[in-house]
Amino acid sequence: MNSSVVRGKSSLGLGCTSDKRPFLPTTDERNSAIAHRRLPSLSALRAFEAAARHESAKQAAEELSVTATAISHQIRSLEESLGVALFLRKPRKLELTDPGRELQQTLETAFDSISATVERLSAKPCRQAITLSTTPAITVRWLVPWVCLLRDSHPDIDLRFHTSHEPVALDGVTADIAIRYGDGRWPGLVAEKLFDNTFVPVCSPHLGLRDVTELPKHPLIHFRAQAALSAPIHWASWQKLANVPGLDVSAGLVFSDETHAISAAIGAQGVALMSRQLIEDELREGRLVQPFGPEMEGKPFHLVYPESRRDDPTVRAVREWVMKVPGGLCEMVG
Repeated sequence: MNSSVVRGKSSLGLGCTSDKRPFLPTTDERNSAIAHRRLPSLSALRAFEAAARHESAKQAAEELSVTATAISHQIRSLEESLGVALFLRKPRKLELTDPGRELQQTLETAFDSISATVERLSAKPCRQAITLSTTPAITVRWLVPWVCLLRDSHPDIDLRFHTSHEPVALDGVTADIAIRYGDGRWPGLVAEKLFDNTFVPVCSPHLGLRDVTELPKHPLIHFRAQAALSAPIHWASWQKLANVPGLDVSAGLVFSDETHAISAAIGAQGVALMSRQLIEDELREGRLVQPFGPEMEGKPFHLVYPESRRDDPTVRAVREWVMKVPGGLCEMVG
């Protein structure tokens, strides 16, 4: 054989018995080595670790829900298996020997590692609950149809609604975050404008109402929130601007819920004075019409939350969701 060929084989390490590269065991060899580990029973190790920690077979038995005799038996079996004494038996106390202390330290580290891994693998994601306070109409007509957006982006957040026409404490107990109408000046709170609040007279097209002089012929629909300290724009303030002859602003249907007043208007039960931002769908679809003016500007709606919770991850997540809800100022600007 040509010597250059032989040298070529040697240079590639083929068939060379002097190769100094480290030997890598095969999978079967590794499995065989693991299978032949010299390990005592887990029950015996747990019994020893508990007894060593409590320095008492009785207390170890209570922790593991077995008898003290069973603990003592497990420890003696372990000592026989290892060929060393793990404890010095003293009246009412177990005292570790040097081999026992070495084994205890090893087991403590091993059990802590096992416990941490099991907890990490089995732990469910921590859920966060947050309460948003706003009016019933904002809740039902603007937010609820879009809760799916928050659920999809933050499935770990449980959103709770608190409905009220009056501001409530954002103390983390009654509520955490709110949508309020007002001038945006609330001490200690961040206020971000969401949308304007323009009030307009609306009714069903089935009423055939077109001229403001015909308004006295139809019932007025009123919204008056119960226990509310501040009233929204109502027919009396509208009449001061419109000055419609013969209009009795004290008569008509009265509802304590805006959504009921809107439903009555859609059902051709009269004429309502409503926030246009809350009935945009009905106006666009023709279920409600605005036959005439004047329009009245109410206080705009703001998203508010404590300044101290500006960087709270859950508050930030709900804020981002509210800002993306269709119909808000961010969408109109964008």
